[in-house]
Amino acid sequence: MTLEGVTDGLVAAAVEIIKRGLDEGKFRARLGKDWKLIVEMARARIKARDKFSRGDLWMDLEGLRYATHEAVAKYRAERLGELGIRSIADVSCGVGIQLIFYAMEVERAYGIDIDPLKIEFAKRNAERYGVGNIEFINADSLAPETVERVNAEVIFSDPARPPEMPERRLEDLLPSPLRVYEVYRTKTDTFIFDLPPQMRRERVPWKGEFEYVDLFGALNRLTFYTEPLAKAERSAVILPAGVRLENDPNLENIVEWSEEPGEYLYEIPQSIDYADLINELFHSLPVNARMLLREKRRVLATGDEELRSPYLKRTYRVVGVLPFHPLRINDFLRKEGFGRATLKVSVPQKEYWRLRKRIEAGLRGDRRAFVFRVGEKAVVAESL
Repeated sequence: MTLEGVTDGLVAAAVEIIKRGLDEGKFRARLGKDWKLIVEMARARIKARDKFSRGDLWMDLEGLRYATHEAVAKYRAERLGELGIRSIADVSCGVGIQLIFYAMEVERAYGIDIDPLKIEFAKRNAERYGVGNIEFINADSLAPETVERVNAEVIFSDPARPPEMPERRLEDLLPSPLRVYEVYRTKTDTFIFDLPPQMRRERVPWKGEFEYVDLFGALNRLTFYTEPLAKAERSAVILPAGVRLENDPNLENIVEWSEEPGEYLYEIPQSIDYADLINELFHSLPVNARMLLREKRRVLATGDEELRSPYLKRTYRVVGVLPFHPLRINDFLRKEGFGRATLKVSVPQKEYWRLRKRIEAGLRGDRRAFVFRVGEKAVVAESL
């Protein structure tokens, strides 16, 4: 499948048809023989508006799923640019967003993908961003003839992640970073791999830096830099704030735990937790903080001072502590004048909504409570 005959006008028309909720017959009549692809591209553009500054990019839904968020792409490209790198190859470039931002910081870039449609998307997206220093190669990135064509200081790979994988392993990614490293190591020793954030670090066989990236309060990326590009062993970056923490083995361990919440809760970004940088975080905070909760999806510290910091996901003021029972919580919220409640607890999705319905029953008004579970207690708080 190609993009021949697929124009901006057709995609824009499909966007309008989708917004108006018209039936399939309208798509066929207005868009022609490639209507299914055009409609998918239109749906991707609608969904992509929270991911990119432009609303006219070229991609299908699969391309959107794997495309790097613009804020992350820009940060990583600027980090590379600071090192004076002159050339880079993206050996699984997809629709090209990360490649394009890298190309803005170097003299020459290569974009390689085995899917001809992805290459067409990437070419058109490069034109959208006004980038013209990319050589696009529609080929198997691991083939010897492809490797021979590439002359780059840095090899970047963002492999596909099969969603059904029970455990994240390098050999299961497509293309495998192990194979990418093997075939390109005669060209360079400088690699950047985009890895699943849940991957255990001991599974990565090279020395370098594990950089965990938080975006808008959620863990978004794990970028591994081989040793020539490494600034630390582990790091965490909070976007869009743009702040960064690095591990420092010389710091005194000041992490202490509390069984009871203080006057405030400090929600710690996942990137800092995954990078094991809580001690470094506590050294950077201007208050005395203590750990209160560490779960897969949320990490809480507590203290008695109000604190706003770009290193924190959010700060809350504690309103009350009581037994974790829906009726007790509901009664407390009504007496305190809360109209809504957000549950910050680890329960299955179906149970979450059933529990939230019981806790919010009869509440009135716009005041929102955040309800955490710490052991057998509910900690009710308000966001600052």
